[in-house]
Amino acid sequence: MIEDNIRALREAARITDDKDDKKDSSINHAPEKLWCVMAGNDKLIDDIAYDAISSRDKVKILFREHVTLEEDKINRKFDFIMLYGEAAIIKRLSNDCKDGGGAYIKIPQSFIEEKSNLMILVGPDDTIRKSVAKMERARIQFGILLDDQTTGFIQTDINIKLPKFLKNTFNPLFNVSEVVLKTILISVDKDKDVNKVSDIATSDKIFVIDFKDIDMEA
Repeated sequence: MIEDNIRALREAARITDDKDDKKDSSINHAPEKLWCVMAGNDKLIDDIAYDAISSRDKVKILFREHVTLEEDKINRKFDFIMLYGEAAIIKRLSNDCKDGGGAYIKIPQSFIEEKSNLMILVGPDDTIRKSVAKMERARIQFGILLDDQTTGFIQTDINIKLPKFLKNTFNPLFNVSEVVLKTILISVDKDKDVNKVSDIATSDKIFVIDFKDIDMEA
């Protein structure tokens, strides 16, 4: 009987210790954080930015860009935003981005620590593919780590002089046309090739983000 009581007390003490260990672990370990780039039409990115600002400092907007590409007498317009913050909120916002037809890539801390010369490219799918082909022909050693593309439309309009009533007629047709926006994360093996990648992307009117230019302590 006494032995049974001692055994029960030991079991109760062990359970209490386990609970305390878990509590201490949750207190001592900061929430996981992620970097994330999201791209899409301006309304979608407006909504993402609003939700990020409303997250009570758990997510920070590192920057946001509005891009207009003039190609073949057609303007292609899109927005993208880069966020850094708690993984749970980033994951929710990225799901909202995908539901709204946007593209996103999430970059974990392990990539920052283990991969060399991280760069993000954002642009129309056909232009991204053309730039990647140029990099291969230039014998640049790199790997595509993550990629995603939009499923919703980005805004386009006609870049030619037409009477206003004709532009108002044709622009809605272009806005529902299939323009796929792509976002990729690459790792460039050699430091000397980073500028080559930037030059190729810039010449093809692709927006490029070099992780060396980002404040890792944000």
